[in-house]
Amino acid sequence: MNVSDSGKVFYEPLGGGRYRATEHTVGPWSDKAQHLGPVSALLVRELERNTPRAEMPIRRVSVDVLGPVPVDELRIRTEVVRRGRSVELAVAELSAGDRVAATARAWRMVRTDTAAVAADDTEHLDPPEDWAPMPIPEGWTGGYASALEWRIADEAMLGNGHARVWARPKMPLLGGEEPTALQRLFAVADCSSGVSSRLPFHEWVFANTDLTVHLSREPRGEWIGLDARMALGPDGAGLAHSALHDTTGPVGRSAQSLLLAPK
Repeated sequence: MNVSDSGKVFYEPLGGGRYRATEHTVGPWSDKAQHLGPVSALLVRELERNTPRAEMPIRRVSVDVLGPVPVDELRIRTEVVRRGRSVELAVAELSAGDRVAATARAWRMVRTDTAAVAADDTEHLDPPEDWAPMPIPEGWTGGYASALEWRIADEAMLGNGHARVWARPKMPLLGGEEPTALQRLFAVADCSSGVSSRLPFHEWVFANTDLTVHLSREPRGEWIGLDARMALGPDGAGLAHSALHDTTGPVGRSAQSLLLAPK
């Protein structure tokens, strides 16, 4: 964790499953709404802590956004809705006031030894220390963009629909608590649509309604790499998707559905 940002957090715990969002969660579309990165990471934290089983890690999470998540007090409720010896399904619900703003569904799968057949043809990314610091692009407003440390393979890729970047949060979700590698991954994974954007922020809205992450193994460490791409359709829909990495190699895939509209 970047010591220069010690004392800064994304959320302040209020007890009883309640949290207060800080200015570091603010996203690009409104100074009153959070970026889905911290929201997803907080939902994953709650899912990890609901009746955890060491032999059954989370393998897939889908987050659905039901409305803007305000930079305010939040409440999260979790439940394991399908228990089993090999797979389990847990759900989390995030509310702001009397409105459900986001939900997450996580599949846990039992861990087995498949090292003898492990394979992934995804192209590896060069390590973050080999890439240049990425300046915050024009239009990336909100506290969240500055709450991450960025590295980029080639700054000229920005705006062209494909970018390779590394990122890590400069601060924990909650004070006094070290985030898990999975929480760090979700704090970064929702950036795929931003870094791979083909559209200028000042002319277009391309908000995502969801984030789905499939994992082929458990992530490690602080840095999360995105090999991110954006596809734009002719009738208002788009898709952002990424190969996800940690510094030892690829860990999975992410996808976001995009609603496209001119400002």
